[in-house]
Amino acid sequence: MAHVDSIRKDMVILEKSEFANLRTENEKMKIELDQVKQQLVNETYRIRADSKLAINLERSRVRVTDMFTDQEKQLMETTTEFTRKDTQTKSIISETSNKIDTEIAYLKTLMESNVLETVCNLAASVFTCLQ
Repeated sequence: MAHVDSIRKDMVILEKSEFANLRTENEKMKIELDQVKQQLVNETYRIRADSKLAINLERSRVRVTDMFTDQEKQLMETTTEFTRKDTQTKSIISETSNKIDTEIAYLKTLMESNVLETVCNLAASVFTCLQ
C-alpha cells in the first residue's frame, strides 16, 4: 500500500511538473511575442519618423513636385509594409494562441485520463486487498 501511495505521489508530482513546465513555456512564448510586437511597434515608429523627416527635409530643400511624389510613394510603401507586418504578427499571435489552447486541452484530457486510470488502479488494489 505504501508502494502504491508512493507511486501515486510520484505521478501527481510528475503531472504538476509537466504542467508547470508547459505553463513556463507558455509564459516565455507570451513574453517573446510581446517583445516582438514591441519591437515591431518601435520599428514602425522609427520608420514613420524617418520617412516624415526625409519628406520634410526634401520639401525644405527642393520644391520639385516629382521628388515630393516619390517620397509620398515611399511613405505609402512603408505604410503598406507596416500593415503587412502587423497582419503577419496578428496571424502569428493567433496561431500561437491556438497552439496553446490545443496543448491545454490535450493536457486536461491527459490529466483526466491519468486520474481515471489512477482511480481504477486504486479500486483494483482495494479489491485485491479485500480478497
